[in-house]
Amino acid sequence: MPDLHRKTQNLGTKPALILVDMIRAFTDPECPLGCSCDDVVAVNAQLLTEFRERSLPIFFTTVVYSDASQAVIFRNRLPALNLLEVGSPLVEVDPRLLPRENELLIEKHYASSFFGTDLFQRLNECEADSLVVTGLTTSGCVRATAVDGLQSDFPVVVVSDAVGDRNEEAHAANLHDLNAKYAEVMTADQVLSHLP
Repeated sequence: MPDLHRKTQNLGTKPALILVDMIRAFTDPECPLGCSCDDVVAVNAQLLTEFRERSLPIFFTTVVYSDASQAVIFRNRLPALNLLEVGSPLVEVDPRLLPRENELLIEKHYASSFFGTDLFQRLNECEADSLVVTGLTTSGCVRATAVDGLQSDFPVVVVSDAVGDRNEEAHAANLHDLNAKYAEVMTADQVLSHLP
């Protein structure tokens, strides 16, 4: 079945960069949740530099749990998530991408960066008019964040070379599906050429 006809969504005049779960747990291939993704980290670093130079909004997310009552079903489904406890270095942003003081780290319990967080409010407060979504993993938290970004009425761009997944087939399939229905999928170079 062919994809539906779709119209291009452009970045606005104040896009926000959302680095989804670029934390040690996901960037360390030795962690059960992680994968080898040095190239993804490098592209995120490049985007960070460009957004900072333009004084555009930047948000980081992490998955973290402080007690057993949080996200019970999700954690039962994926027991490796139980590694993501308050105080663990695994929930910290990868040191190659450390947030600055004015860059908010959103703590979440589920896949979407919007669900159960104040991200929507924060985006409105900084007057963001579109989203550039990067991070890990393409088939999980990146996808959920992109879909919820659209459902929050933001044009969304997912950066194909700034996202990654433990499963390459899932990565490719989700990028295809996101581009077909929910977001623009662009390379970092394409995004940079469209930044205000």
